[in-house]
Amino acid sequence: MTAAKPTLSVITVVYNNVKDIERTMLSVLNQTYPNIEYLLIDGGSTDGTKDIIYKYKSRLAQFISEPDKGIYDAMNKGLALATGNYVLFMNSGDELYASDTVAEVFDTASSADIYYGETEMYNEKWESLGQRRHCSPENFNWKSFRYGMSISHQAIYVKRSLAAPFDLRYKYSADIDWIIKAAKKASSIVNTHMYVAKYLVGGMSKKKHLASLKERFRIFTKYYGLVPNLINHIFISFNLVQYYFRHGKTND
Repeated sequence: MTAAKPTLSVITVVYNNVKDIERTMLSVLNQTYPNIEYLLIDGGSTDGTKDIIYKYKSRLAQFISEPDKGIYDAMNKGLALATGNYVLFMNSGDELYASDTVAEVFDTASSADIYYGETEMYNEKWESLGQRRHCSPENFNWKSFRYGMSISHQAIYVKRSLAAPFDLRYKYSADIDWIIKAAKKASSIVNTHMYVAKYLVGGMSKKKHLASLKERFRIFTKYYGLVPNLINHIFISFNLVQYYFRHGKTND
């Protein structure tokens, strides 16, 4: 007897992004995988974004449009509405890597707590910038972020039973805290060894880069301790300088 395919809740949050929202939505709606619950959380857009969403409203499991307290508040709304076995956040501007990505992810192993993969970076003209500077580790666990954010939230499928709400005390890096929490509870984490997401650079964490880095430091200190975190940041800085001299760029 073939095991039932798990349901994946894909959550997209958006606010005034008429330029990119359709591209993101189609990357989800055109998946070959049959069991996808698609939730769209809009922050009350006024630029035509909602008009595009309405074109596909009949194919959405949930659609709400109302003011929120920021991106992580919107993501929490989606998480509260999700009913799937797994959750994935694919925010406006980002894409699932290919039409068979979800099917390929779940084919790599059965009933894992977490699946993860690689992310390809894109600029505003949707030109590839290549792989993230922090490559996904071969074996990921909650300690893997010690030397930088090695997995983005677009590239990690988390069993919903392990997914806590995002901590709204963090305005720019709550996704890091969220992933670490889930990984601490996970007993089975699977590396898919493939690209699973396309990421549009230049989001809020980039625009508020210093504030984001300060939050990351606080989060890493909470989980890894102050002294180990300070030592780890020496290695992070050394690797960053090496990367810059080799590539002349520092895409996260």
